[in-house]
Amino acid sequence: MATRLTVRDELTTGGPTEELTLDFLTEHITVAELIRGRVYQEVTELNAARARAPRRRLLVEPTETERQLNANAHGASANGVPRHARRLDWEEHYARALRAFARNGFLILVDGQQVQDLETEIELRPETEVTFLRLVPLAGG
Repeated sequence: MATRLTVRDELTTGGPTEELTLDFLTEHITVAELIRGRVYQEVTELNAARARAPRRRLLVEPTETERQLNANAHGASANGVPRHARRLDWEEHYARALRAFARNGFLILVDGQQVQDLETEIELRPETEVTFLRLVPLAGG
């Protein structure tokens, strides 16, 4: 039976929070497994949304020359497909998230306590509160 965990995103500026529900197969996970589960779900959902998005039909289609010029200017490939439309690799984003965690790009709080080690074990209970706190740099520094 899967263990369900709701994680909350917060900003140090007190901005709006978002919630995400993750499912894990065990009742104990490490911080690294938490990050991996979150990244995997987010990337999977984003790739699925991109696949479902219909191609927008334009009233006036650009010429081949315009498509190539726009591709060079706006980061699209030569065939006119934006580069950002490629499928995202969850493992690449997981590695990036681990690097961000290591350099304090975001903090993880479990039941109000900061966890700093990727191997720290988290017990998943119905009342477990997990917060990803994204740090926002101060103006001018």
